[in-house]
Amino acid sequence: MNFKRWLVFTIFAVSTLTAAPQLQLSTGAIGIININAGANGPVQTVSATNAGDGSLNLSVSSTASWLVPSVVNGAVQIALNTSSLTPGTYTEFVTVNSPGAVDAPQTISVTAQILGAPSSVELYAAPNGGKATTQFNTQSQVKTAATTSTGGNWLVVALNGQGSFAFYFPYLVTATSQPGQAEGAYSGTITTSGGATAADNKTIPVTFHVTSQPITQFSPSPLLLYGAASGAKVTSNVSVTNAGQGTLAISGATGTTTSGGNWLSGAAVDNGTVAVTADPSGLAAGTYRGTLTIASNAANATTNTLPVEFVVSQTSAPIISFGGVVDNAVGKPVLAPGDIASAYGFQLAGPTPVGAATLPLTNNLAGVQVFVNNLPAPVYYVSAGQVNFEVPTAVQPGPATLRITVNGQAGNTVSSVVAQRAPRILKLNTANYGIIVNQDGSFPMPATPGFNSHPARAGDALVIYAIGLGATTPAVPDGTASPTSPLAVTNTPIVNFGGGFASPPMPGQVLFSGLTPGFVGLYQVNVIVPQGTPIGDTIGLIMQVDGFTSNNVNIAIGQ
Repeated sequence: MNFKRWLVFTIFAVSTLTAAPQLQLSTGAIGIININAGANGPVQTVSATNAGDGSLNLSVSSTASWLVPSVVNGAVQIALNTSSLTPGTYTEFVTVNSPGAVDAPQTISVTAQILGAPSSVELYAAPNGGKATTQFNTQSQVKTAATTSTGGNWLVVALNGQGSFAFYFPYLVTATSQPGQAEGAYSGTITTSGGATAADNKTIPVTFHVTSQPITQFSPSPLLLYGAASGAKVTSNVSVTNAGQGTLAISGATGTTTSGGNWLSGAAVDNGTVAVTADPSGLAAGTYRGTLTIASNAANATTNTLPVEFVVSQTSAPIISFGGVVDNAVGKPVLAPGDIASAYGFQLAGPTPVGAATLPLTNNLAGVQVFVNNLPAPVYYVSAGQVNFEVPTAVQPGPATLRITVNGQAGNTVSSVVAQRAPRILKLNTANYGIIVNQDGSFPMPATPGFNSHPARAGDALVIYAIGLGATTPAVPDGTASPTSPLAVTNTPIVNFGGGFASPPMPGQVLFSGLTPGFVGLYQVNVIVPQGTPIGDTIGLIMQVDGFTSNNVNIAIGQ
């Protein structure tokens, strides 16, 4: 794939809010709340205020039977009916809605820690000093004893301070692989005694896996997805990181559900990402639960599963997630006129993704329209979970609103912020290197498989690709490719190389900054690497214009 086609693939993968209510919640997360086993937790209150005009008409729902939300005097009250829960940590969600309000619906996560010793513990760590920890909380202070039957003295349990006002007692369990301890599974036991309740007094089997294999961790966990009855499939990416040794290799994923049939599936995107898909076909409105098992070479591949909750609603209207409007380069919430942006949510388009095939871009792609401050926006790409668009150049800096319609059916309205300029350097998604090009068309980074690359040198001319640099002279109509004669931005950015505690940043000589011919909303900055720039594989580069600062990316500088 040539560079221009690759770049296309990469880019495309009114100053006051409208006169409407605007939902503001005092928090989007509650907890961890520590609750004694067998008891209900204290009622939680979240303030819901109106930052707009008119009045709110609040409604609430939850994903779990132990969360019972209600609206009391304009606030959200959440009863925690946790008496039937066993010791452990639980996270569920409350949805707050107000039809017609900006920034509605929103979710509140609630995490409850049911106090008491666990029934069992399983830990994984690397050989020769690798360490794994977990914590449990008890209602009363207990005596603890840790013993091991194999592998030496690798298990320790100790009181880890005290909870707030001694309402609970946290115990830290630590397993440390011993020098020369062979890879394998080792058994141990933790005994808690002398506690005031039965939940605090247990004999806990511990299994410790010493392994040189990768060890997976998920984020987010649990995963919450939204869909509509008979609507499009919903897909979200989950990050899978390696807390162990070796190189993680993900080969697939399998979903298991507790109700609703086989609605959950997964697929490996790369060795750090899994795409999780929920299919609402045939599902009635309600909350469905399942788990995803990631097939990989990790030692805990079969035991570490991802909990998934799927909330299916009756409506099929498009819903933009709260905070789901960001720039298309690095995912920041501040946009600029002419910027390339993304809106994330569910039911944003039909089940089949569609990309714009020709230029100029239109304001309606496969029935999907985007409005920023009621101005129609050119649309690049649409899918059920993501829509990419160009911010209309007529949008003035300040607070803004955005909504999406699908085949004429309007969705919710969310707030955003538009700045005069919001510079963002495009990234290669490998070690934070930017989409920056040497004079010979290669990338200024160390030799990397799959990339034509070599370090830049002082005196070289580089081309930096970015979005969000704002107005040009003359202006280009929305959705239209920049002409072959380059159009310069009205204010030239400053490009700084290096910088840090040991040395100040070094500005490069900017030869040109403006729109890239043949593209919509894509800018380029041509700059000379200054003499004296530090040598190294991860030299920082940052851009500033009119007081706005870009993201920091890496380049490699050689001799």
